[in-house]
Amino acid sequence: MIANVLVMIRKRSRTVIGAALLGCCFMAPQAAPAADCPGNPNALGTSRTIVVDPREHPRIGTMQYPETLPLADHEVVLTFDDGPLPKYSNQVLAILASQCVKATFFTIGSQARFNPEGVRKLIAAGHTVGTHSQNHPLTMNKMPLEKVRQEVDDGIASTLAALNGDKSKLAPFFRIPGLMRAEIPEAYLASQGIQVWSADFPADDWRHISPQRVYDLAIQRIEAKHKGILLLHDIQPRTVAALPRILNTLRERGYRIVHVVPATADRPATPTQPQQWFMHPPTETVATTRWPRIPNFVFTATRTLPAAVFADLDWRDADILDHAQRARVGVPVRTLWPQPQVAQLAPVSTLPIPAADVFRVPEALDLTLLAANRRLTQRAAGPAAGAPRAQAISARQARHPKQAAHQIPAAAHGGGHGAPLHVAPPGASNAAVHVAKRSPRAEASAAGKRVPD
Repeated sequence: MIANVLVMIRKRSRTVIGAALLGCCFMAPQAAPAADCPGNPNALGTSRTIVVDPREHPRIGTMQYPETLPLADHEVVLTFDDGPLPKYSNQVLAILASQCVKATFFTIGSQARFNPEGVRKLIAAGHTVGTHSQNHPLTMNKMPLEKVRQEVDDGIASTLAALNGDKSKLAPFFRIPGLMRAEIPEAYLASQGIQVWSADFPADDWRHISPQRVYDLAIQRIEAKHKGILLLHDIQPRTVAALPRILNTLRERGYRIVHVVPATADRPATPTQPQQWFMHPPTETVATTRWPRIPNFVFTATRTLPAAVFADLDWRDADILDHAQRARVGVPVRTLWPQPQVAQLAPVSTLPIPAADVFRVPEALDLTLLAANRRLTQRAAGPAAGAPRAQAISARQARHPKQAAHQIPAAAHGGGHGAPLHVAPPGASNAAVHVAKRSPRAEASAAGKRVPD
């Protein structure tokens, strides 16, 4: 009985001790900074420091790159660009010191040359110092290699001059001005072992906005991703006004500040897993590999291949038959494709054949037409034969002018003693000819003059 009680006591003791150690592991990062921050027991503090190797991860920041820093949930890294500028950079340092927060500063070479004391203050306060080019050009994405090298190297040289040439105090971190990334500057920085920093969320404090807007954007974007790199500027008055509220809100909402330093021979990189360098690590249900991109082929010649002919597509090829025989495969049988059927044309509707009596001419009309045709032929053949008669008619008209005005000219009726022949107008059909009726006396006179056919 006593033995059982002792065993239970030992188990409970182990459980209590294990819970206490686990609680210390989770509470130490938050409780220790408050205790180590004099004058501010409720300070946000710096929860931990991670060491990164620039050569293993040359580009970070999900605004432009797939990877970011290996942060846990609710961990934030503070970064400041474009300094040092004494009027505002000193205020930023004082605010960070009041909260015992460590950050990373990317200095401009020309600023460091005119204010070397500001660079030394950053190192003395325990912050990490990287570079941000010599003159902050916003065209590094269009620069040639020589110009990129000059901007990067001069910025590093100016910052090192402010640190009395101590390379151990300058981190191989670089942020491209305006985040104008390009292949040339990224390749050059990687060749020099310098890590390119982008960001995970900016606060847009370089724009002409109010400090309240800077605060709102910073908190909203941090809350959207829950971890990452915050981009700020230590040369803006709006940043100085918004920074205390940003730090207090991060503390109230359970966020922790992480300090980043580069790996050295005496300080190895913090052990991490590959998935920790992603904002949203892939799970087992998501494929981690993707198909390779199709390369852009460059054709050295534009010669086109000859078009295939029907003989090339014939299945009765000697090589195919030989292969089929050697492989003991049955020879393919040619399929008889259905022949196209001639479409039956629809019957075409035809007009009825006209009757024979349609073209029959009455006998009296036939004789009249023959006589008229003969007179027209005589006029066409001999116009001089009727000249004496025409002269006689003209003399008669001269003696009786009033009677001649109402008579029909002889040429109109061919000089005959009957009614004149009326010819059909041009628009009438050729099959229908209208002949005026004659009186019985005129008909008898015409019949006596007819000549048998």
